[in-house]
Amino acid sequence: MKSAPHLLPEDRADYERLLDEVLRTAQDRPELAAVGQRLNNEQLRTMAMDASAVISTAAAAEYDHFVRVRAEHRRPSGVAVMASVLGGSGDETARGAGIGVVITVLAPVLAGVAALVLLLVGYVLKLLDPPPQVADPLVTAGWFFAAVTAAGLLTAAIGLLVTALRNRSTEVHATQEPGGDLPDEISRAREAWRHALVERGILPFLRTVLAEPGTTPVAPAPPSALGRSPGTGFTSPDLTAPDPRPE
Repeated sequence: MKSAPHLLPEDRADYERLLDEVLRTAQDRPELAAVGQRLNNEQLRTMAMDASAVISTAAAAEYDHFVRVRAEHRRPSGVAVMASVLGGSGDETARGAGIGVVITVLAPVLAGVAALVLLLVGYVLKLLDPPPQVADPLVTAGWFFAAVTAAGLLTAAIGLLVTALRNRSTEVHATQEPGGDLPDEISRAREAWRHALVERGILPFLRTVLAEPGTTPVAPAPPSALGRSPGTGFTSPDLTAPDPRPE
C-alpha cells in the first residue's frame, strides 16, 4: 500500500477512508458517472493511491494548519512539564532517562545498606569499654545515610506519581484523537483539510482519469510554484497508444 510521504502516519488512514467514500458514492456524483464503464473502483483506487503524494499536496495548506493546531493542543500540561524537568526533556533525555531511573532506584538501596552497616558497627563499638573514638563518627555517618535513604525513597515515590499522571494524560490524548471527541478547533481544522482533500485533490484526479479513456494515466505532476494555494497539479493522461501495426 502506497501512502502520501508527507502525511503523518496517523493521518494516512484518513486519506484512504476519504478515497473509499468518494468511490463508494461515485454514482451519486455526475462527474464520476463513468465509474465502472471504463475503469472500475479497484482500478481507480490503485491509481489514486499511486498518486497519493500529489493528490494530498492539493490540500497542503489546510493540512499544515491542522497539524499545527493539533500539535499545539498536544503540548504538555503543567504536570507533564514538571515530569520533564525531573526526568529530563526533549530528545536529549532519551538516553539519560535510563541512567536517571537507575540512580533513583539504586541510591536509596545503597544508602540504606550503608546506614545499616555503619549504625550496627558504630553501636557495637560503643558497647566496648572504653569505646573507640571511631564509634561516634560511624554512628553519625550511619544516621546521615539513613536520612539520604529516606530522601531517596521520597523522591522515588514522587517520581512514580508524576510518571503515572503523565502517562494518564498521554492515554487521554491517544483515546481522543482517532475517535472524534476532538476539541472544536482541531475538529474544524481537520474537517477543512478533509474537505479540501476531496474537492481539490481526489475528485479532480478521478475526473481527469475518467475523462480520457484508453490508457493508464500518468502520475500527476506536482505544482510548479510554492507558497500559493495549491491547485490540483494534475496533468492530462497521455492518450497516445503505440501503433500495433508493424512498420
